Amino acid sequence: MSDRSQQLAAAYAHCASIAAQHGKSYHLATRLLTPDRRPAVHALYAAARTADDLVDLPGADPAGDLAAWSRAVLTDLEAGWSDDPVRLALVHTYRRHDIPVEHLVDFLAAMTSDLTVDSYADMAALDRYMWGSAAVIGLQVLPVLGTAPGVQRKEAEPYAIALGEAFQLTNFLRDVAEDVDRGRVYLPADVMAAHGVTRDQLAQRRHDARFEGLMREMVAVVRRRYDDAAPGTTLLAPESRACVRAATDLYGGILTEIERTGYRVLDGRVRVSRPRRLAVFARRLTAAQLARVRVTMANPKSRSSTGA
Repeated sequence: MSDRSQQLAAAYAHCASIAAQHGKSYHLATRLLTPDRRPAVHALYAAARTADDLVDLPGADPAGDLAAWSRAVLTDLEAGWSDDPVRLALVHTYRRHDIPVEHLVDFLAAMTSDLTVDSYADMAALDRYMWGSAAVIGLQVLPVLGTAPGVQRKEAEPYAIALGEAFQLTNFLRDVAEDVDRGRVYLPADVMAAHGVTRDQLAQRRHDARFEGLMREMVAVVRRRYDDAAPGTTLLAPESRACVRAATDLYGGILTEIERTGYRVLDGRVRVSRPRRLAVFARRLTAAQLARVRVTMANPKSRSSTGA
């Protein structure tokens, strides 16, 4: 193995460790992917996490740090190589899967806006922000997952966008308390006002019937976004569907946990338990294995690059 091959392998392994540490549900779902697809998803997650941390866990100059990282990753993408492990894996993933650079530019713009924008007037404004923070994530992942025979990528894109937004909105509802501590609110201001909920109430962690009503409405909004995304799963490559269904089950499970706790997200982060995560994985594992067997039988040459 050449020095560059070793460096690339180490870069992907580094990204996998980031995904395992910070995105337990996502990382577990990726175990259902074929081995040749898995590293690219880890790279996309690690890059998004790195940029997000520059904003959420800032140093002395968050704007300067994010701008420097953004310039570096775009320069690396043009050059086709990087000495930074996360950027190297991202560059390789973008080039291998022919992902449009515009998706990365839009994501970085959304991260930059988090440095100055701390609230959103309505759902339309939040959706505009989520184009860069969530929709393009779905569009980045789509080429890695692949589409079913005869399905063009464009056909699956609206559903990838909707699922990216559903995952992001789930995070917003789970992380209300953490986000307000960082000076940001991702609940639409007009919906908050309609329920009589103020920013100060969120900051003071005051759970009451008004906040519960707000959360109930927002959970319904997010569930509709999952419903919008659902038909897209059958457009994906058969061997990628179990992963997406598992990720949807796990993130949808966060909404169920929010409801089960009486919408008390101001008291602490709501989580899907490890036994529940493992149960979802086990339920989807057989489907993933069967899909791989069927694809291999239909085309014996379609084996992963690892031989798995």
